[in-house]
Amino acid sequence: MHDDRNLVEARLERVLRERIRPAVHPVTTPLTVEIWSTPDEPVPVAEGLAAPTRPIAPGTPWGTPWGTSWFKVTGTVPAEWAGRTVEAVLDLGFTPRTPGFQCEGLVHEPDGTPVKGLHPRNAYVRVGSPVLGGEHVHWRVEAASNPDLDASGVPFRPTPMGDRATAGDAPLYVLGEMRLAVFDETVWNLVMDLEVLGELMAELPLDGARRWEILRAVGRALDAVDLQDVNGTAQAARDELAGVLAAPAVPAAHRISAVGHAHIDSAWLWPLRETVRKVARTTANMTALLEEETDFVFAMSQAQQFAWIKEHRPEVYARVKKAVADGRFVPTGGMWVESDTNMPGSEAMARQFVHGKRFFLEEFGIENDEAWLPDTFGFAAGLPQIIKAAGSDRLLTQKISWSRTNTFPHHTFAWEGIDGTRIFTHFPPVDSYNCEMTGRQTAHAARNFKEKGVATRSLAPTGYGDGGGGTTREMVAKAARMRSLEGAPTVEWESPADFFAKAEAEYPDPPVWVGELYLELHRATLTSQAQTKRGNRRSESLLTEAELWAATAATRTRFPYPYEELDRIWKTVLLHQFHDILPGSSIAWVHREARETYARLADELEGIIAGAQRSLAGEGASDLVFNSAPHARRGIPAGGASADAFPGDAVVPVPREGGGHVLDNGLLRVEIDGQGLVVSAYDIAADREAIAPGQAANLLQLHPDFPNQWDAWDVDAFYRNVGSDLTDVAELTVDGNGVRVERVFGDSRVTQLLSVPTGAKRLDIHTEVDWHETERFLKLAFPLDVKADRYAAETQFGHVYRPTHQNTSWEWAKFEACNHRFVHLDEPGWGVAVVNDATYGHDVTRAVRSGADAGTTTTVRASLLRAPRYPDPETDQGVHRFRHALVPGATIGDAVREGYRANLPERRVTGAAAHVAPLVTVDNDAVVVSAVKLADDRSGDLVVRLYEANGGRARTTVSVDGFAAGRAVLTDLLERPLPDAEQTGTVDGGVVLALRPFQMVTLRLPHL
Repeated sequence: MHDDRNLVEARLERVLRERIRPAVHPVTTPLTVEIWSTPDEPVPVAEGLAAPTRPIAPGTPWGTPWGTSWFKVTGTVPAEWAGRTVEAVLDLGFTPRTPGFQCEGLVHEPDGTPVKGLHPRNAYVRVGSPVLGGEHVHWRVEAASNPDLDASGVPFRPTPMGDRATAGDAPLYVLGEMRLAVFDETVWNLVMDLEVLGELMAELPLDGARRWEILRAVGRALDAVDLQDVNGTAQAARDELAGVLAAPAVPAAHRISAVGHAHIDSAWLWPLRETVRKVARTTANMTALLEEETDFVFAMSQAQQFAWIKEHRPEVYARVKKAVADGRFVPTGGMWVESDTNMPGSEAMARQFVHGKRFFLEEFGIENDEAWLPDTFGFAAGLPQIIKAAGSDRLLTQKISWSRTNTFPHHTFAWEGIDGTRIFTHFPPVDSYNCEMTGRQTAHAARNFKEKGVATRSLAPTGYGDGGGGTTREMVAKAARMRSLEGAPTVEWESPADFFAKAEAEYPDPPVWVGELYLELHRATLTSQAQTKRGNRRSESLLTEAELWAATAATRTRFPYPYEELDRIWKTVLLHQFHDILPGSSIAWVHREARETYARLADELEGIIAGAQRSLAGEGASDLVFNSAPHARRGIPAGGASADAFPGDAVVPVPREGGGHVLDNGLLRVEIDGQGLVVSAYDIAADREAIAPGQAANLLQLHPDFPNQWDAWDVDAFYRNVGSDLTDVAELTVDGNGVRVERVFGDSRVTQLLSVPTGAKRLDIHTEVDWHETERFLKLAFPLDVKADRYAAETQFGHVYRPTHQNTSWEWAKFEACNHRFVHLDEPGWGVAVVNDATYGHDVTRAVRSGADAGTTTTVRASLLRAPRYPDPETDQGVHRFRHALVPGATIGDAVREGYRANLPERRVTGAAAHVAPLVTVDNDAVVVSAVKLADDRSGDLVVRLYEANGGRARTTVSVDGFAAGRAVLTDLLERPLPDAEQTGTVDGGVVLALRPFQMVTLRLPHL
């Protein structure tokens, strides 16, 4: 029996490969092909259709890297094919690689009407079923010759192909055959029957009766096939399989909800402009497939991608809108893009849902209940509250299955965020967001599902993704055969909403996971491409300022609120938070354009801010200082402006005994030794030293950084095994602003300015790095004399606690983690904060000291720069600027305040006004106002978003100038009144709120 099994399986594989699959198109005739290649970037469809062409034969090289060619394909259906099904098979020169990572095409009618996309697993175009014979075929194919960055066969090898400027002009592809072909549907169905049964058979127990039943049936079917006449005997072979295919699934079979899917990275190994075309190709394919397959349902997330089709390919968008109206093409997710969720700030994360959900509502009248983030690199602990505040309460992701150290214990569960909000969450146990509906994948989903016995359902996102392509007719056919098939899970096409409704109904009390969903992989995405990350942080801060001052000026002066500009800029910033742009894991082209875009947005936002502040200041010669931060500072109110009565000049350094300098402002005394290292940061009032004995802060440390794979994505734990302290000093000088330190190492140079401002218990460290290293990791270390079992790292609308120890593998795995503006650690009664203006990655470790200085050292290290060579071989090369601050004696509230101050600096404006009163004030420093803006519907209403930032309960009165506090309403993120919200109270013209720990609230107030 064992020999029979092996022989049948081997026989099946060969017969399928060499006889049956080729017989799907038994008769072919060549098409005539001509080509025109664009001289530069892609051209409009009309220009491509009208361009002159020249003949091209199969075997001819074509396609410069990132180029576009238009193929003219013509031919006539032979008269003798009348009554048969005919399709064209158009091979652009495809390689065996997965779709989306090589040449692709979009087929058009001569008038420009899109037909469908082409990729290596979907290269056919239906001509007719049946044909009459004699039909003339004429298509134009817009083909993209996108480079395969792994074409060498060695993954993660540095390549110049990631930017058109360095990719060269040698043709990448060789034109394959383009032919008309008879399509034998019976043979094609036989292929599907045999593939499904062969794949299922391989997953069943070796000694199980069902496996042997299938084996015998497959053997009989192969016997029935005449290898010299496959087309004439295919039906006989199918008849031999009908019995085993008709055997129904057992009642307890796992249930898979298949969702048609094509996760398309909005940029990754291709630039943004190419994603626009990838989306058009994929959606053209999917709308065509929906017309052919009545049970099929396709879901697509990312409102930005719908917007791209609407703008660039309205003909395709019209087909999408019709399919959406029919309920077959399902917008899902409700976000502008599938963004990173670790690094976007509070407001940016909220606006992902605001702009995404609003687009789907306005375009389709659809509101999603689910967030859809299959490929995002971990999930911040503040996200559940944001999802719920946007009007959704579900999340789907798959990426946590990529974790390398610990296996996540659930597939269906309730995820609880930092404020106590819970959302129903599902990880597909198929462990792929590119499911191909193979027997191996569906069997894995059933075996892997961790909620067996209490739940029966899981979801399978089905279709080629990352580079696009979507679901194929083969996947639909396999799903149909597994709708109810003994030995397999049952499969049914469903929308995400239908899946979630059924999953929640059968599992109303799932287990709860509290805190962040940390991905134990791709940790280096918190640091790679530092200029992209700085551009994001700066854009977020500038948008905060622009909305605040524009709303204030529009309310009090004739300043026109820039609705259109802010809407467009927000959407651009949100796009660049996509989970391969902000994380730094895209090609050089993407990050070069990102730097240019951020610079352009900064100029535009600076103009809005300056215009609004000039309008508020009036014409005059007095100095006015504007404070955009949510806390008062130096006599200037939060969100207001005052004359500068309390200058914040830095203290003057004095010589230090033994070499170096001392900075002392009466609150904090900092000693900097002759190597430019901080050997003491003494909190004078608390009589407490922050720096661990015998150690030094402001210590730059350099490590080798060559992960086992995924260069731009990963940093592996062994990087810590080897490292060097950069203590050599090239120059140590004093200027009017502090102590300047210069260091040279390798091919790089670092210049730092260390200063202590008057009136603040804070050491400011400004670092400029001219970075020219490769495969190195640069850290900035602060060894602190603090014994802390945990530390706080800021996340959206609050902070998350992480352990400083490594008691378990779960704690060990978090050796690189994310923070926003601060990390904070403390002992009861005294703490230290490290704040930043542009970095995210960090690590915190602890060590025990012995001897006379016995105690615990807890070291905080900010991750500054990396230098991976894939996919961008020049990652991070050049000049970078960072600002950090060490704040001894800081409470968590101090950390919050200093973090905002570092990111929202004061602005000086000359004008006539003596002061500008804040538009919004709160009377509790634990409550942070994160946004002040005019309502998006242009009603003139004011929208205020605020949250409790310290992690405790807080009561506050919100005072608003010029708006009706008595008519304030609580709203969701989309600025819609909450139906069952607790009513706001008012006192003395202010809105009284009682907030839970980390609770975020949005208020809407009409104008008086």
